[in-house]
Amino acid sequence: MLKHNLGFPRIGNKRELKKACEDYWSKKINLDSLLRVGKKIKKYNWKIQESSGLDLIPCNDFSFYDHVLDMSFLLGVIPEYFLSIPMKNEVDLYFSMARGFQKKTWDIQAMEMTKWFNTNYHYIVPEFEQQQKFSIFSNKIFEEVQELKNFLHSTKKIKPVLIGPVTYLFLGKEKNELFQKMDLIDNIIPIYIDILNKLSYIGIEWIQLDEPILSLDLSKKEIDILQYAYKEFSLKCSSVNILLTTYFEGISDNIFSIIENRCIKALHIDLIENSNQLNTILSFIKKTKIILSMGVIDGRNIWKNNYSNSIKYIEKAIQSIGFHRIMIAPSCSLLHVPIDIDDETLIHSNIKKKMAFAKQKIDELNDLEKIIKGDGRILPKNSLDLNKIQEKSNHLFKNIQKKTYNLKKEYINRKNNFLYRQNKQKKKFRLPLFPTTTIGSFPQTKEIRKLRNRFRKKELNQKEYDEQIKKYIVDVIKKQEEIDLDVLVHGEFERTDMVEYFSDQLKGIISTKNGWVQSYGSRCVKPPIIYGDVIRVFDMTTDWICYAQSHTNKLVKGMLTGPVTILQWSFVRDDQPIYETAYQIAWAIREEVLSLEKSGIQIIQIDEPALREGQPLRKKNWNFYFNWAINAFRISSSGVKDETQIHTHMCYSEFNDIIEHIVNLDADVITIESSRSKMKLLKSFSNFSYPNEIGPGMYDIHSPRIPSKEEILYLIKKACMLFPKKNIWVNPDCGLKTRNWNEVEVSLKNMTKAAKIARSECFCKKNSKD
Repeated sequence: MLKHNLGFPRIGNKRELKKACEDYWSKKINLDSLLRVGKKIKKYNWKIQESSGLDLIPCNDFSFYDHVLDMSFLLGVIPEYFLSIPMKNEVDLYFSMARGFQKKTWDIQAMEMTKWFNTNYHYIVPEFEQQQKFSIFSNKIFEEVQELKNFLHSTKKIKPVLIGPVTYLFLGKEKNELFQKMDLIDNIIPIYIDILNKLSYIGIEWIQLDEPILSLDLSKKEIDILQYAYKEFSLKCSSVNILLTTYFEGISDNIFSIIENRCIKALHIDLIENSNQLNTILSFIKKTKIILSMGVIDGRNIWKNNYSNSIKYIEKAIQSIGFHRIMIAPSCSLLHVPIDIDDETLIHSNIKKKMAFAKQKIDELNDLEKIIKGDGRILPKNSLDLNKIQEKSNHLFKNIQKKTYNLKKEYINRKNNFLYRQNKQKKKFRLPLFPTTTIGSFPQTKEIRKLRNRFRKKELNQKEYDEQIKKYIVDVIKKQEEIDLDVLVHGEFERTDMVEYFSDQLKGIISTKNGWVQSYGSRCVKPPIIYGDVIRVFDMTTDWICYAQSHTNKLVKGMLTGPVTILQWSFVRDDQPIYETAYQIAWAIREEVLSLEKSGIQIIQIDEPALREGQPLRKKNWNFYFNWAINAFRISSSGVKDETQIHTHMCYSEFNDIIEHIVNLDADVITIESSRSKMKLLKSFSNFSYPNEIGPGMYDIHSPRIPSKEEILYLIKKACMLFPKKNIWVNPDCGLKTRNWNEVEVSLKNMTKAAKIARSECFCKKNSKD
């Protein structure tokens, strides 16, 4: 039985990669310094995995920004407009694709970014030409193999990780509609063959090809392409042992013929997300010589492994196909969990002892192997029993306050329909055509972070800290008035993160000190941990929002994070159905919404960027998910008067297959990301005749690039071709927390200028429909 890992977190134990990248971008360090930090992180990761006794250690799972972007770089999928930039080195070219490039006469937008399957990780979307050519452009994978070989003094344990060819094509987008991306399979396969054979030539025995597309509902064409790809590998890569991996769901029932190719020596399945697939897989595997890799350690949550369940699955597999045809591993890459629970010093011991981060999850593989072997000399006899006792003694998971949710219509429906509400809101607010606003947060400067740090160290008391935050709020209100935005926000300076802030205010949720997880590039988040019943005991935002409103005559939005997003962006308790936890959070947010309304706040934004992310990968499970997810949002939003305007925000989602559910949210205004796609994402809203108001993000905040007013005006006009002008808002595509003030002020001024020009042009048109 072999132990292996699919991938390890790459941000560094103290987020060293984040700091190094941002220092490099701001020219505080040179390329050599950046590369040294990368090497140091890799060696740290390899040391952990080697010392844990893994039989196969992943290689090429490290990335300076994104592993999909790395794959594009490896395969030479680099848009021509980036290749035309005069770059000092390949690293700058790489970062320009992710972040855009703006210098003197050069002004190139960043490539599109979207969510990695149903996770909160964002990847850079590959962009394909009709006659796309592929080539080995980058040597990163081969250089990293050599680094790991020098570290281990052998290639025996090295397992390079690559995104499989079919999943890679699936993740990309066509530059135009004249071809289908999957038809590029004939062009890409020869390059994969070259890569696999080159790795084999330098002594690599195992290569991990990630094909999470195998967990989706596949079309006949996709199945045919998969069969073709792996048949080619069998014919032309005979010396390679391919570990075909899939995760996030059960494997599709109709793809077994793909696995029969002789190059596939092992198949990895995710038994955390779908344990029901085991019997079917075993009945097939039994007829072959294929090794089964069993994902028995949860790669997406932080609770300790249930050894009893894992051993049950492993023993069933051993009885079916034998001990030597088994591998054990985490369910997916450990990219989605923090690195080391030992770094957490503030979590109560009763909770902490139930948790395992990436480092501990690797050790759990060792425990499982020792338990299976029955080696009492190495493992204490009571190890399995202790695990069972901890599982059963769930004092922390007892319901603090058991509620029975009787979802009456008045709990999940506004009093009147949108058109009636819209008429009342327009009369009350008297906002101009194309009203301008932002999504919520403003730059979290070094001064604010220092202030927060001083407060944590108790160098400032609560009153002193609050007074400083109030000064920042007054300042941001003045700045927004000078920019001439129509609907203002308070800036969220008191908040570290849009989910973590609420976790600190609600009972039943805790935050970590160092539980960082990569979201995209240098952006890291600390997902809270929901360990018990979620209860709101006091106002969380009302005082701050009302303070901001008291300093302006313009409308100030109340800013809240929605229940589905709090759920999806947290590590969730696993002892009750997830929808019950969602409803608990929803009732807490509803109470906060009503408090804001009672205090005079007339516009309230309930962000739900994770609604699409939570969607199950299989269509058969969609209805159940959207039923409870939409109910959760509507519980939180439906208690207000008709005159109170409810906004929501979503970002980096494919909306085509969920537009009906977005309509069912019944938010008065939805703001979305559509700038990187140049409004292409709006087509699904337009085709569905989206009835409510919409704010298509007019510029990309995830890049330091500053948009011109002409560019924004062009996007406003594109939006006007799809929606009634009276329904369009003008806003950035996301919060401005990660940007600096120099970028923000110029960008927002350009945005408001563009909106004013659009208004004047509309008023000059006699035949305007609106």
